[in-house]
This record gives sequence, structure tokens and C-alpha cells, in this order.
Amino acid sequence: MWVFIDQTDGVIAKVSLELLGAGRRLADKLETPLCGFVLGDGVRDLADTCFEYGADKLFVIDDPILRHYRSEAYMKGVADLCRKHKPEIILYGATSNGKDLASAVATELKTGLTADCTMLDVNPSQRLLEASRPAFGGNIMATILCKNHRPQMATVRSKVMKAIEPIKGRLGEIIEEPIGLQESDLRTRVLDIVRDTSQRIKLDEAHIIVAGGKGLGDERGFQICYELAEVLNASVGASRDAVEAGWIDHHYQIGQTGITVTPKIYFAIAISGAVQHIVGMQNSEFIIAINKDPEAPIHNVATYSIVGDAFEIVPLLIEEFQKARKGGAVING
Repeated sequence: MWVFIDQTDGVIAKVSLELLGAGRRLADKLETPLCGFVLGDGVRDLADTCFEYGADKLFVIDDPILRHYRSEAYMKGVADLCRKHKPEIILYGATSNGKDLASAVATELKTGLTADCTMLDVNPSQRLLEASRPAFGGNIMATILCKNHRPQMATVRSKVMKAIEPIKGRLGEIIEEPIGLQESDLRTRVLDIVRDTSQRIKLDEAHIIVAGGKGLGDERGFQICYELAEVLNASVGASRDAVEAGWIDHHYQIGQTGITVTPKIYFAIAISGAVQHIVGMQNSEFIIAINKDPEAPIHNVATYSIVGDAFEIVPLLIEEFQKARKGGAVING
């Protein structure tokens, strides 16, 4: 059982720590060690964190040629590791690097890859990874098996799995391997790194999210989400239908084809609750659904449901929250 430790400038991606938690559970069921593997320049020091979060072993390929992610170099390093050590299962975070690397390795090793999984399990007797994800536009959940090829591989989004509580001082084994590449062997060069310095709020870090769906009718109707969010100091999100209608930018889409979020409070306003959307927000602490259809699937995952017209209910909520703020209540502390 292996987990790709995705890192940038020596900082481990949160999803990698979450996958170590999932991998720990699966490795214990298979009665096998949990191994991480990391590539980069100066990354050996990441071993302590990996061990604290559940890894028993860490494969390290540390070389200046790996300072910046390049598909060709990383793919060769991982493929060589797999050919030598023969892992049964590899989990990757669905980051831009993780998705690119997983697909490249799958092609190189001629094995299967299940993308954007939302549930993971193993069959100990057959030693099969059971990777589940929404399919057919989010209408069903499919469990995908890779019976005839190894390693079995899957990508998983951030916030879907939970990291374990780190155990300070936990130790493990470090196994260092060479990359066996020179700069002249590679067809690409990294000339410059341009960083995103925009102040856009990251939905996956928001404490309160107000999300709107197609039931709001049009872009003008969608404005009630912004009005409620303003009084709550919340972030605004949307279903895929609202994004495709052009009411809000795609950066704010929540669901299987958007962002996975886990806020303290999630308002689902006029969102029906297709599987595609639910998998992206079902782990929120409190889900408040407002929908005039009492049979809407969103009610099945809601902590509190309000059946009624959003254009009648949301203004009343805004009024009450405004009163609370004037009285000194903390809405989003």
C-alpha cells in the first residue's frame, strides 16, 4: 500500500496526509506496511511528518533535477520504484501534479487508474482495491476494480478522506533511491514559476458557505446567495447547473467536477442534491437545505431542512441574522 507524498517547495499537500490516514486503514486490513513515496530536491526531511501521519516506510528520490515537477522525470522515478518494489496499490491526491503523475505512470506501467474516488476499501481475500466514484453524470455510484494488472491505482480529492491524529516521535524506515537522469535526458525546462497572487477566497478553507442552484431561476435570483453570505461573512458557492448557466465563475463550483468542501455550515439554496453535488459537500458539519420540493435528495443529507420558496425564506433569514449582528452576536467567529 503506497501513497504519493505530493509536495511543493518542501510543503506536503494536505491531501497526501489525508491519504496516509486512508492508507493506514486499508494497509491494516491487508496486513501490509503503509509506504509513502516522495520525489523532489531536499525532501528527505519530510520523512518525520510522514511517519507521524501513519507511514511505516518512506521511499525517497532526492535530486536537484526534481526540484520542480516535470511529468517525464517524476514518471520515470515512480515507474522505476514500482518495477523494483512492486506495490499492490498506489493512492494519489487529485492535485494537478497528482493527476498528471498518476495518468503518466498508469500509461507507462500499462495498469488501471480510477480517478476522483470518493470512497476506498479493500477486499483482503482477493487483495483488490475497491475504488468508488460517481458515474453516469453523478446518477449512480460505481465501484471499480483492477483485477488483472498491478499496481492498482486511484486518485482522491482533498477533504474526502481524513488524516489521522499525528503521533509525535513515531519512527519509520527511509529507503533512498536514485533517479538516474541528467538534465540533458529531459525534453522540458522550467524557465520560470508564476504564482497566483489573487485574493480569491478558497472555498475549501471557508467556515460558512452559501451555495445556490438552478432552482434560483436566473442570475438575478442567484444574488440572494451573495446577500445572505454578506451578512454571515460567508463564501459563495454553486452547483454545476448554476455555473454552466453562467451565473458564477467555475472556480466556485462544488461537487464531483468542482471543489470538495467541509465547512462548519453549508447552506444549500434551491439545490436539488444530485449525487455529483452531494459528494462535494456531504462532510460539512451542518447542512441547511432550503428547497420547495419536499422530495429533493438534498433533504436526505441535510442536518436541517426548510421546505419552501427560497425567495421567501432567505430574506427572513437575512433579517434575523442582521438583528443578531446588531445585538453583538458573533456569526462567523
